[in-house]
Amino acid sequence: MMDTTLDLPVLPLAQPEPPTTPTNATHTVYVETYGCQMNVNDSEIVLGVLNTNGYAPVDSADDADVILLNTCAIRDNAERKIHERLKALDHLRNGKRQRVVGVLGCMAERLRSSMLDTGLVDIVVGPDEYRKVPELVEAALHGSHGIAVKLSRVETYDDIVPLRTEGIAAWVSIMRGCDKFCTFCVVPFTRGRERSRPLQSIVDECKGLWDSGFREVSLLGQNVNSYVDEASNYDFADLLEACARAVPQLRIRYTTSHPQDMSDKLIDTMAAYDNICKYIHLPVQSGSDRILQLMNRTYSVDHYMKRIERIREAMPLCALSTDIIAGFCTETEEDHQATLDVMRAVKYDGAYMFAYSPRENTKAWKMGDDVPDEVKQRRLQEIIALQNDVSRELNAAETGRLHSVLVEGPSKRNSAEWKGRTDTNKTVIWQHVADDGGVGDYVVGDVVQVRITRSTSATLFGSLEV
Repeated sequence: MMDTTLDLPVLPLAQPEPPTTPTNATHTVYVETYGCQMNVNDSEIVLGVLNTNGYAPVDSADDADVILLNTCAIRDNAERKIHERLKALDHLRNGKRQRVVGVLGCMAERLRSSMLDTGLVDIVVGPDEYRKVPELVEAALHGSHGIAVKLSRVETYDDIVPLRTEGIAAWVSIMRGCDKFCTFCVVPFTRGRERSRPLQSIVDECKGLWDSGFREVSLLGQNVNSYVDEASNYDFADLLEACARAVPQLRIRYTTSHPQDMSDKLIDTMAAYDNICKYIHLPVQSGSDRILQLMNRTYSVDHYMKRIERIREAMPLCALSTDIIAGFCTETEEDHQATLDVMRAVKYDGAYMFAYSPRENTKAWKMGDDVPDEVKQRRLQEIIALQNDVSRELNAAETGRLHSVLVEGPSKRNSAEWKGRTDTNKTVIWQHVADDGGVGDYVVGDVVQVRITRSTSATLFGSLEV
């Protein structure tokens, strides 16, 4: 740990008790979540709001009085899935039992009243209006459709306790919105401008999560490293340090970062604290400066590579992942090859890779979608193939290494095997049930030592070390 003179406010303030199913519940609610981790946390916020208003969560749409779809608008395919799902749910909405079906989140914000016009939806609620969900639901139960999609410059839900029902890892939203205005992205239009929660409220939430049995948190924002507590002028590195100091045994992750705002101070803070996971998701999007400029990404390939070099100087074993878009407007074969060159140079541990999907009202929409679909798909497959090769190579190099692994529970494929994650965000599988029938002396949430014995491009396999 490093010495610091920063006067961080980490006093042990009271943390509200996590919400429980109300004993006087009059209605049940089911929330189905699509899209990013921010949406997962937003669903927990909505459940928290509804829980305090007498709604009990259930695990099936068939059992619910209120069915809410928390949506994503980042790609056209995501929106098509929602329309298909709404059609599939319509028999429940129009059955003998009175039910309310609602659309929440980015798609609700983007399409607004046109969602009500489909005849498949009773309420439409944008990301900044979740406090109004109970009253809109109540009105819909009495036959009145409703919409609330006003964006806010101040809403952060910092006083709402999200309803988290299971697991040992929690998402913690530290800020909302985005000011970057990448030309391909609808987020600034569906989630509004950047605003951050007070540092102390986030630290307190992390303390409360540890006390409630959570062993890992991921700090969330569209661009976490532009976080700022305006009242005290603390930046994201200060917040990360405050959380690490306040709960030293809690694993801390964060996503997503913007290369322009990846500061030396943030990198050094990560390196200084053992409980800050050595994993960074740093979207590059393209390896071509020309395409980056068209995307309004506000950095060059050279700047990006120097950030990668600085990260590896401070944390040689830090894992890196990225986002890549294939086939952006006017992308040439030379631009595509430049992206492959960056991938070869950086050697990402993982990547989220997509073919470009034009979105209405973005600047890129006006540029024209001029790369043929077959070319996009061919380039995307080349990107995926290269990433699989690199991931396989990096994971093979893990053989023989000893990792501290946070235990998540049984593997889905084999209950005799258990799984967990390294602090570098790699999934590890090991034998839980011994040949003699004995089981490991640990439970979900413990940290165990696992020696890696083999790997695939996606998973590490190992054996426990006592």
